[in-house]
Amino acid sequence: MVATAPQPTQNLEAEGLKRDVGLLGLMWASEGSIIGSGWLFGALAALVIAGPAAVLGWIVASGIVVLLALVHAELGGLFPVTGGTSRFPHYAFGSLAGATFGWFAYIQAATVAPIEVLAVVQYASVASWAKGWYKPPIVGASVGTLSGAGIGVACGLMVVFVIINLIGIRWLANSNTGITTWKVLVPALTVIVFLAFKFHGSNFSAGGGFFLPGGFNDAAKGILIAIPGGGIVFSLLGFEQAVQLGGESARPQRDLPRAVIGSIIIGAILYVLLQVVFIGALNPATIAHYKTWANLAKDSALGAAPFYTVAKIAALGWLAWILRVDAVISPGGTGLIYLTSASRIGFGLSRNGYVPKQFESTNSRTKIPVFGVIVTAIIGLLFLLPFPSWGSLVNIVTGASVLMYAGAPLALGALRRTKPNLPRSYRLPAAGILAPLSFVLANFIVYWAGWGTVSLLMLVLLIGYGLMALSTVLHLNPNAPKLDWGASVWIFPYLIGMTLISYFGSFGKSGVLGGLGVFADKWIGGQGDLPIWWDLLALAVFSLVVYFMAMRSRLPEADVDKYVADVYPPPVA
Repeated sequence: MVATAPQPTQNLEAEGLKRDVGLLGLMWASEGSIIGSGWLFGALAALVIAGPAAVLGWIVASGIVVLLALVHAELGGLFPVTGGTSRFPHYAFGSLAGATFGWFAYIQAATVAPIEVLAVVQYASVASWAKGWYKPPIVGASVGTLSGAGIGVACGLMVVFVIINLIGIRWLANSNTGITTWKVLVPALTVIVFLAFKFHGSNFSAGGGFFLPGGFNDAAKGILIAIPGGGIVFSLLGFEQAVQLGGESARPQRDLPRAVIGSIIIGAILYVLLQVVFIGALNPATIAHYKTWANLAKDSALGAAPFYTVAKIAALGWLAWILRVDAVISPGGTGLIYLTSASRIGFGLSRNGYVPKQFESTNSRTKIPVFGVIVTAIIGLLFLLPFPSWGSLVNIVTGASVLMYAGAPLALGALRRTKPNLPRSYRLPAAGILAPLSFVLANFIVYWAGWGTVSLLMLVLLIGYGLMALSTVLHLNPNAPKLDWGASVWIFPYLIGMTLISYFGSFGKSGVLGGLGVFADKWIGGQGDLPIWWDLLALAVFSLVVYFMAMRSRLPEADVDKYVADVYPPPVA
C-alpha cells in the first residue's frame, strides 16, 4: 500500500487579528461596499454618456465583475488572510508582482472613502442649510465641485471614519449589518415605487433614441465608455471586502466564497433595475427641454442629487426625504468599510515586506492596525484637493480597482499549476478558460477608462515604486523581500503595453462626467490611431500573451511554499 502525502492544513491564527466575523458580517461587508454612492449617481452618469443603452452597459459590466468575483472566491477560501487581494500575486509570482498589484489595491481602497464622503456632501448640498457646499458646473465643465466649506465638511467626515474604525472590527461588522440592510432596502423600495407610480416607457426612445446617434460604432463606444466613466464598474466594486477581512473570518473556507458570490449577485440585479427605473421615472418634459441625454449634465439639481431630484419632481416627497437620509447612510457606510479595508491592505503589504513595519502594529486590546488606519485616511484626504467631486474621482478609483483585480486571475492560474493540492473550498469551473478570459476583460475595463486615467495610474504606480524602494533602503521593514525578477519578467512589458495601446487607441478622455481629460489634451493620447474593435482585438491578443508568459515564469513550488508558510506551515517531521 502506497502512503499518501498529508494534505496541507491552514494556520488560521497566523495574522494576530481576532477571527470573529461570520458569514453575514462578511457578505454584508461586501454588499455594504457595493451599495454605496454608485446607486445614487451611477444611473445619471451612465445615462448622460450612453443614453438608455446604459442598461446594456450595466449588464455587460455585471457579467465581467461576476467573473472576477468567482476568481476571488477561490483565492479567498484558499488564502483567508488580511488584505488578501494585495497578497495573492505575491504568493504566485513573488515580490515585484506583489508590490505592483498590492499598490493598486491600496490606492483604490484609500480613494474610495473620499469619493463616498464627496457623495455625502454633494447630496446634502440640495438642502437649504448646505447650499454653499457644492458648486454647479461652470461653462465648459462637465462636473461641479465642492466649495471650500464642502471640502471642510468632507475632511470632518473622514475624521469620524477614523474614530469609528479605531473602536474595533467586531463593532464595525455588527453595525455594518444594520447599515447594509437599510442600504439594500432603500434602493429596492425606490425600484418598486418608480415602477408602480412614475414609469414612462416612452422615455427609452426619447432624447435621440435608445442608442446614441452616429452609427453602431458611436453607440457601442458610448456604452463601453460608460462602463468605467459612468460609474458602472465603480458601483459594482466592493465584493472583495469579504476577502480583505479574511484574516478576521471565523470560518473563512466556508464563508468567504459564499459572501463574495452572494454579494455581487444581489448588487448586480439591483443596479440593473435602478438604471431602468431611473430612465423611466424622469419627467418627459425634462428630457424634451434638454433635447439630448448628454445635456442632462447641465441640470445642476439633477447633477447634485439625481434620484432625490427625480422623486421630488414626481411629487414623491416622502421618498425624496428617505433618499436624502440614505444619501448619508449609503456612501457613509461604504466609506467606513473601505477605510477598514485599506488599512488591512496596508497590513498585508507590510506582512509581505513592501511598506514600513508600522503598518502591522495593532492595538493590544482591539487588534486594530491604528497606524494603517490613520495613514490611509491622510492619503484619502489628499485626493479631495485635485478631485473635489464624485464625477472627477470615479475613473481613478475604477482604474486602480480593476488593475488590482487583474492580478487575481494571474495568481489563480499560476497557483492551479504550482500548488494544485492546496485545499480549495470553492474551485472556479473551467479555470483554464475563465482565468485568462477574466484577465482580458479586466484589461478592457482599464482601457475603456481612457488614456487620461491609464497615464495617471502609471504615474501613481511609479510613485508607489519609489515609496516602497525608500522603505527598503531605510530598512523600515526587516522582512523586505528580495525582488523576484525571474517570476515577474512579464510585469514591465504588461504595464508598458497597456500604456502604449491606450495611447494609440480610441479612448481618450475619461468620459463625459469626469475623468482626467487634462492628460488627454496635453499628451494627445487615445485619439484613435488604432481604430475601435481593432484596438480591442490587439488588447485581447496582448493580454493573452502576457497571461501565458506569466504562467511560464511563475514562482517555483519551493518559493511558493516559503511565501505561503504563514497560512500553510510545513508539516512537522
